[in-house]
Amino acid sequence: MTPVPIPQPPGLPFIGNIADIDAVRSIESFKALANKYGEIYRLNVPGASLVVATTHELVDDACDEKRFKKVPNNVLQQIRAGLGDGLFTAYIESPSWGIAHRVLMPAFGPMGIRDMFDEMKDVGTQLALKWARHGPHKRILAAQDFTRLTLDTIALCSMGYRFNSFYSEQMHPFPDAMTEFLLESGRRTQRLPLPGIFYKTQDAQFQAQIDVMRETAEEVLKERVADVGNQRKDLLAAMLKGRDPVTGEKMSDQSIIDNLITFLVAGHETTSGMLSYAMYRLIANPDEYRKVQREVDEVVGKGPITANHMSKLPYISAVLREALRLDSPIPIFGVCPLEDNTLLAGKYPVHKGEFVQCLLSTSHLDPKVFEDPLVFKPERMLDENFNKLPKNAWKPFGNGVRACIGRPFAWQEAVLVMAILFQNFNFVLADADYKLVHNQTLTMKPDNFYMRAILRDGLDPVQLEHRLAGTEVPLSKLKISSGDVTPTSNGVRGQHMTVLYGSNSGTCENLAQRLAMDAVSHGYEVTTLDCMDAAVERLPKDQPIVVITASYEGQPPDNAAHFVSWISSMEDKQALRGSSYAVFGCGHHDWAQTFHRIPKLVDTKLEELGATRIADLGVANAAKEDMFVSFEAWEDDVFWPALDALRAKEGGESLQEMKHAPLKVEVSKLRSSMQKNDVEEGKVVVTRVLTADGEPIKRHIDIQLPPGTSYRPGDYLTVLPVNPKNTVQRTMRRFGLSWDTTVKINGAGTRLPTNELVPAHSILSGFVELAQPATRRNVLALADIATSEADRDALKNLASESYDAEIIAKRVSILDLLETYPSIDLPLGNFLTMLPQMRVRQYSIASSPLADPQIASISFSLITGRANSGRGSYSGVASTYLDGLEAGDRLRVSVRPAHAAFHLPPTPEQTPLILVAAGTGIAPFRGFVQDRAAMVRAGRKVAPAVLYHGCREAGRDDLYAEELAEWEELGAVVVKRAFSRRPEESGGAKYVQDLLWVDRERFLDMWRRGAQLYVCGSRKMSKGVEKVVKSIRQENAKARGERLSDEDAQKWWDESRNVRYATDVFD
Repeated sequence: MTPVPIPQPPGLPFIGNIADIDAVRSIESFKALANKYGEIYRLNVPGASLVVATTHELVDDACDEKRFKKVPNNVLQQIRAGLGDGLFTAYIESPSWGIAHRVLMPAFGPMGIRDMFDEMKDVGTQLALKWARHGPHKRILAAQDFTRLTLDTIALCSMGYRFNSFYSEQMHPFPDAMTEFLLESGRRTQRLPLPGIFYKTQDAQFQAQIDVMRETAEEVLKERVADVGNQRKDLLAAMLKGRDPVTGEKMSDQSIIDNLITFLVAGHETTSGMLSYAMYRLIANPDEYRKVQREVDEVVGKGPITANHMSKLPYISAVLREALRLDSPIPIFGVCPLEDNTLLAGKYPVHKGEFVQCLLSTSHLDPKVFEDPLVFKPERMLDENFNKLPKNAWKPFGNGVRACIGRPFAWQEAVLVMAILFQNFNFVLADADYKLVHNQTLTMKPDNFYMRAILRDGLDPVQLEHRLAGTEVPLSKLKISSGDVTPTSNGVRGQHMTVLYGSNSGTCENLAQRLAMDAVSHGYEVTTLDCMDAAVERLPKDQPIVVITASYEGQPPDNAAHFVSWISSMEDKQALRGSSYAVFGCGHHDWAQTFHRIPKLVDTKLEELGATRIADLGVANAAKEDMFVSFEAWEDDVFWPALDALRAKEGGESLQEMKHAPLKVEVSKLRSSMQKNDVEEGKVVVTRVLTADGEPIKRHIDIQLPPGTSYRPGDYLTVLPVNPKNTVQRTMRRFGLSWDTTVKINGAGTRLPTNELVPAHSILSGFVELAQPATRRNVLALADIATSEADRDALKNLASESYDAEIIAKRVSILDLLETYPSIDLPLGNFLTMLPQMRVRQYSIASSPLADPQIASISFSLITGRANSGRGSYSGVASTYLDGLEAGDRLRVSVRPAHAAFHLPPTPEQTPLILVAAGTGIAPFRGFVQDRAAMVRAGRKVAPAVLYHGCREAGRDDLYAEELAEWEELGAVVVKRAFSRRPEESGGAKYVQDLLWVDRERFLDMWRRGAQLYVCGSRKMSKGVEKVVKSIRQENAKARGERLSDEDAQKWWDESRNVRYATDVFD
């Protein structure tokens, strides 16, 4: 075969491709370059040439030890300064490596590992007890606690040394020194070729970190040598007493110290990463989580875990394998060719002395090996399937003779810890909207992944301690219930109530908080206000339970998925007997097939499992009504009357009602001296108008993302806005507040800042939704306190037959009513209580990380015009906020992933794209095409793509026309536009769906070739596209002599959803 040249990014003089690699997140840089350049590329960095192999085929060939060998790469060369000739960093030809490898192999055999079980369990028990004693609401930084666990485990089992990390907030100096040492080792490979004097401070710190590690190892060695009577049979004993069967030599003290440090570094970093990733994947995938828990319950039961259980937990092993496939803590390893001009995979020439970097972060996701490679599927890693994988398709422990010697140790430790945790705890995300972000040192771990651990089976920490030890709990230690009525925060005795929410966007959580505040006035105290997942196996039987949840394309919210999985998997039809509940659901009727699926499922399943329904299911339809209005109507007209009737039926006493403002506000004229927390995470880089003068304004903004944030084309950027300045000024004017007024809020159950002086302007700008339409209850409350009889009558009329037409249709806010009816004397605390908290807004990202991984672009329409209420002008909250931003301004942003189907296919060379958008719906497709353009510029060939875009007139609002023309010339896309003002210029097509019909031959040709269809725009446009595509399908069937009825066409369309087409629609 003719050799194929390896592509390479253009470099700079002296430093080569250093600028292409992020010194902190190099793996993300390698992945991004793989997306741009394809399966292989070359990088030149000072002192080395790197060839990065990214597919299974290439990695498999590089694992041939007859042609390639492991040589410590540039990072490992730096790490050798601290680890010397340890097993991980030594050259293979080094005599000390061969001696250590042969001496230690027997210690890692099956019997040696089994003998370590009790000490592994000792440390695992410490972890479990710590989490139990901290309680169910403690935020646990998973990677940190798993690092404590694995460090203590390797130290105790390998050398009899106790770091006791769980008994001190401050860890032993070794882990911090090790972390900084590893980070600096990576940074040293990125240095510019300058004299050493420029790095004097860093070099001194580097050596100090090495000193801490080596002094720790020397201390362990000296203690063991001095303890002549020590009979432990651990790794240190093997190194001190063992002889190499080949040479007869013993390991030198220097080699022992090198390997003690190696064990402490490699033996805990990778395992803590594996456990952290496994926990994240399971919490994010409730069905797989439930299978792990079911396996532990069936194999172990409620008794102590023993070494015999370890081989009987195949699903846990499959979970760990799959977690390592998706996120290997060591995501890259390097080899060198033994001969010059070696052909990798028979076609790519690599040279002797070059490092071939096997990038597992991409080869483990090769779609030719793994179906749905980005999806967490432990079943593919069960023993039978795992053994059928192609050779070298799964390499998290390295390769060949240099593979990880401690793999059996890590595996037993991880399986044991998972069994302990899932036997005794349920887990939920501490941050419901957390999405996986990686933290890179020498290894990879989840960054800022916090979870909560909730004890199962009604255990307390004392009972857990006895269970883990296999001993009985003394009778005197058992908990005794103290009843269900406690004083409320206002000193009134109220019956307990549990309120649970499932919420991604925050709306249902907001409704839950509103119910908790309302409950006080009905004689109830909400003692549990939490996400639904926190209630798994913990539903109370002595108090009413209210569940408020949404559906997302028929799936539960992120923090409700475990709850739904739990009730769906229960078989005991009396399991929830004694519990009473009510459910309220939020949804949008345009998702007809899945409308309110989750609320309906929860409502039905709870009754099937024996619980008593308090009230009929309440629902809100975002397409027709305001969520808050619908919820308050359900509360007042259905839920509270039903709950009162149920209590009366059961003979309960009448509960005291209270009418009060839950919030009390003290007003001060002093300027605030408080220090604000810096919550501005992103920064505006560029802002520009996309439309011509005289057209409705559409704007583009480039935003620098917070460090460590990544995204894929198609994802969303969420923005936390502030209220328009004029709306805030109106509010302050209505309540008589000067610009420098500060307020102090006292109260419970609110997300507003409490018990400290805060500028009133800040509260009104950023914490509450001032433009929220007033609810019926709001209007009636205002009527009750209006001093004018005319105002009272008018308000009562608005709350009854005129409500829909005059309040909802015209989006009349509480502020509008206060200005219209001046006799309303509403305290500021009552006003704030009525308002929902400020919600984030979501925008499709209009850029590709291949252009710049730190920049995300959005495009939006400025919403402004005459207010429907008749009072002045209306300004959209988020669009007005964004329109006012300039370069250098900061804002709060985060990335949220789109539906899995609304991402580019993993095979850009083979899969054509059909993109359909109108207006700013083009945003995600700009990202798609920019991504493809970067690939084309890098030399990759991509399948055809066509973009159909609906706009008004050429040169007026044909968004991104110049960029798209450039990318079209590159061959990244073909652009077709429909001009609604001048349809004669677009083949008679007025709207984009008309254009699709005009160009249906192209559409059919691409569809037959396996094209993916993406649609983004208004729901009206989306429905129009659906109608046209079904018509194209029917016309094509007719041309082939077949008949496709309307029902069959609809069935075909529904079955193709998220398989051949994906939509992202908005109002």
